Amino acid sequence: MSLSNFSFELETQDDKARAGKIYTSKGYIDTPAFMPVGTQGTVKGIFTDDLLSTGTQIILGNTYHLLLRPGVEKLKKFNGLHNFMNWKKPILTDSGGYQIMSLSKFNKIDLKLGAIFKSHLDGKKIILSPEKSIQVQKAINSDIIMVLDECPKLTQDKKILSNAIKVSTEWAKRSKIEFGKDSSKGLFGIVQGGLFKDLRIESLNKLIEIGFDGYAMGGLAVGEKQSDMFQILSETCSYLPKDKPRYLMGVGTPSDILGAVGEGVDMFDCVLPTRSGRTGLAFTWNGKLNLKNSKFQHDQDPLDVNCDIRGLNRYSKGYLNHLIKSDEMLASMLISLHNIYFYQQFMREIRKNIRNGSFKNFFKKYINFFN
Repeated sequence: MSLSNFSFELETQDDKARAGKIYTSKGYIDTPAFMPVGTQGTVKGIFTDDLLSTGTQIILGNTYHLLLRPGVEKLKKFNGLHNFMNWKKPILTDSGGYQIMSLSKFNKIDLKLGAIFKSHLDGKKIILSPEKSIQVQKAINSDIIMVLDECPKLTQDKKILSNAIKVSTEWAKRSKIEFGKDSSKGLFGIVQGGLFKDLRIESLNKLIEIGFDGYAMGGLAVGEKQSDMFQILSETCSYLPKDKPRYLMGVGTPSDILGAVGEGVDMFDCVLPTRSGRTGLAFTWNGKLNLKNSKFQHDQDPLDVNCDIRGLNRYSKGYLNHLIKSDEMLASMLISLHNIYFYQQFMREIRKNIRNGSFKNFFKKYINFFN
């Protein structure tokens, strides 16, 4: 496969679980893939060289936040986010659609204009149209660009969800026109429809008619039960094009990821590894460990004896407990790095088991392990 053009290759499948590769001009990405979140142009508390050491092949940046800081002009001067933050591998950027929901008190929706924000930093008025979102993502020099969509809050109101599909479809058309023809980058459409199969399929069919390089499931991981998320994925993933990557946005815990992989999803992102690291929660092959707990204060074992990145296997759980209790920033840095390492190790095991035809056994062993 050429690395000058964006493409996807499905290499093998074990029941519905898929393993493949996404090719970009900045390198390839093994799927299923986990993308650490670098909202402000940094994965919080982690050096880019250390990210590489964990096996991370792609990170996520955020259009809305990068538009505010450092701004488009500065990113253009640095020829994009890769150079600005010293990350040479692929970057996917969210379109700003999630902030339409998460910062709803600061914005309103206008079908023609887009999302009209009042900056949460200084109150300045910002209009993020579908065209503007694509322009900002091109200034970021993203390898995978998302269309601007309306991501509604969790609701059973079909009228609200149907209107979000109407808005998102119109914005997807405009995003595609603004994106133009650029075979070096991928443009993804975002499927909405809440927890309703008929609305999801309606949204997907409209996006397929427009035509995209990949398809994302939006509007999930917004407060619904895990079982409900798995149910809608089970009902709708088979309708997604088989020859295009499938991305579940904003997910999640290891068990969330495992369940979604079992339904045929290829890509994931979540702030959980670093957010948990900042609160003293570590993900390990022994389950979740709350290192604030006093039972760890005399524990001389490391989180993972095999992880030598930054000498992590030379720091005891007792020492990490001490750092947390002392409110030392090193605690969040070490635990966050460990969590990213664990997530990438977890994804490698998922890919290995899909390729070996043993995914079902791996799934049964770990699906409830981290709850």
